[in-house]
Amino acid sequence: MFRFIHRHSTIIGSLVMREIVTRFGREGLGFLWLVGEPLMFCLGVMTLWWVLKPEYEHGIRVAPFVMTGYMSILLFRHVVSQASGALQANVGLLYHRRVHPLHIYISRTLMEMAGGTVAFFIVYVLLLLLGLVELPSNYILLYGGYILMALLSHGFGVCVAALGIRFEVMERILPVSMYLMIPLSGAFIMVDWVPQRYQGIYLLNPLPHTVEMIRASVFGEFVPTHYDIGYALAWALGLNLLALMLLSQTQRFLDIE
Repeated sequence: MFRFIHRHSTIIGSLVMREIVTRFGREGLGFLWLVGEPLMFCLGVMTLWWVLKPEYEHGIRVAPFVMTGYMSILLFRHVVSQASGALQANVGLLYHRRVHPLHIYISRTLMEMAGGTVAFFIVYVLLLLLGLVELPSNYILLYGGYILMALLSHGFGVCVAALGIRFEVMERILPVSMYLMIPLSGAFIMVDWVPQRYQGIYLLNPLPHTVEMIRASVFGEFVPTHYDIGYALAWALGLNLLALMLLSQTQRFLDIE
């Protein structure tokens, strides 16, 4: 078991280093852009909301509300976007017997998760120093929600990427679906703000569950949140299982010369 974990972790670690050099280069800030990109996005959107909106929205401070939502949806968008076309761009690596397609997807997901996590931490510390947010009330909920978001993003991203290998139309559908996920993800709306008769329908989407978990940790028990950990986990496991099945069926469509 230890050898199995060591072998695959070594392969994934090597792919992560290769991806960092390929994407960001060796000069300038280099791999720091992995953190800088989501950080600039979040700070920009948060500042814009802070200027245009009142300090409180439905009794919740705008800055931490935007931080928790935007960093979550940014993780989803980046993971899914990086999964698209990942195999086609790295098809030469599949000549190596030990490298499997799943290694490539996992390495990209871990990269985006690492960059997003550090950016989230930096923004949180800034808001903490400004007195706009308190320390998390439940770290397990915070970590659990973020990890579940990453798992959902990975599963969905690999599913879309595997289908994209066979059907070119997926390249057209993906950008549209990414925009639709912005209002449907719960990034800029609390489930409690949705009319009660529609909340059940809205929560059929697993993404708001993960965002609500993060917000439950950040805002504490005085802000009503709605989430089902088991439901989100079932979706995450189901999507990743489906991704493995689709990936095993589509590898033969890759153009390996």
